[in-house]
Amino acid sequence: MIIQPSKKMSLFTKAIFGDLKNAAKQQQLLGKSIIDLSLGSPDLPPHAKIREQLATKASQASSYGYTLTGTQRFYEAVSRYYKRRNHVDLDPASEIIQTIGSQEGLVHLPIAFCDPGDIVLSTNPAYVAYDAGIHLAGATPYYMPQTADNNYLPDVDAVPEDIAQKAKLMILNLPGNPVPAMPSIAYFEKVIAFAKKYNIIVLHDAAYSEFYFTGDGPISFLAAPGAKEVGLEINSLSKSFSLAGTRIAYIAGNAEMIAILKQLKSNLDFGIFEAIQEAAIVALDHAEEITANLRKVFAERHHTLMNGLVDLGWEVAPSNGGMFVWARYPYDMDCTELAFQLIEQIGIVTVPGTIFGTAGQGYLRLALVQPNEVLKEAIQRLAQIHVTSS
Repeated sequence: MIIQPSKKMSLFTKAIFGDLKNAAKQQQLLGKSIIDLSLGSPDLPPHAKIREQLATKASQASSYGYTLTGTQRFYEAVSRYYKRRNHVDLDPASEIIQTIGSQEGLVHLPIAFCDPGDIVLSTNPAYVAYDAGIHLAGATPYYMPQTADNNYLPDVDAVPEDIAQKAKLMILNLPGNPVPAMPSIAYFEKVIAFAKKYNIIVLHDAAYSEFYFTGDGPISFLAAPGAKEVGLEINSLSKSFSLAGTRIAYIAGNAEMIAILKQLKSNLDFGIFEAIQEAAIVALDHAEEITANLRKVFAERHHTLMNGLVDLGWEVAPSNGGMFVWARYPYDMDCTELAFQLIEQIGIVTVPGTIFGTAGQGYLRLALVQPNEVLKEAIQRLAQIHVTSS
């Protein structure tokens, strides 16, 4: 029997994370200690209140039926969270939809709004799920510049008129993965004006919104005047509340767009385990207490890794938030080759920049997912590397 993948599968390349992990395992077998700064999975455990609620609900026999959608209690918790944290009013019944983690929402959303050939404005580099969703919908990506000249914010002014006229959707991620650029309300207002002019739907991925190290609170796209007229914000509990494995997130914003997504989602899944939804409610209702400690820990790590790399001659994208450091290394070699040399020579696992797009050549992404003392050791090891170009 001859088994052939569909032509569409050619658009989905194999991720490098498995190869990086295997290379690290080989070095461990040789006795080398590994410092893994690759995957953006929080190393801090969920707050005790969250774990207790999850355990309690999971122990109840009545918790195991289909939920079909987000529960009313979950939607009300998201609404309360946005009101407290962002001063944004959301109707729980019509302006919020639950997704199975942000990855699922990001990949499926373009299907709801884009036809084959439509243009989606994104960035290069960008989180890999964006291109996956664009390709799945048969749409065409156009990459907005994201450079130091514009504080690493996607430059909507650089989008040609003919591209803007054809664009259907814009995807933003601030602070981002891999580039942790920080947004402002003024920037979002500019995006909204652009979206209104060209009738473009805006999706802001706010997965790292609670990872801010200066200021009084997270900056939400929906807090900008007119945001709900043009778009949506997707947010996950994976990062801010250390619930990566529970796969729970939500999209909030324009009610008409949410209704279209509800129609799509009703054909895709049967909802998230009720115990996870109840645990998420506890997380959202205690966000201030939980995320204050997260910011304290990650701000210290951020300072250590950024300053350490700068001292070694690396060029680091400036930021005051996010979960990653995006850095140009001072060596003349391919980023994937360097990533594997770092594993082999000094036992440090990073992610090569080209995983996120061609503009990532010459960069590595380093995740702030190790204790501060381990990050200091990572800097010491990086100072000892002797790169060899093949």
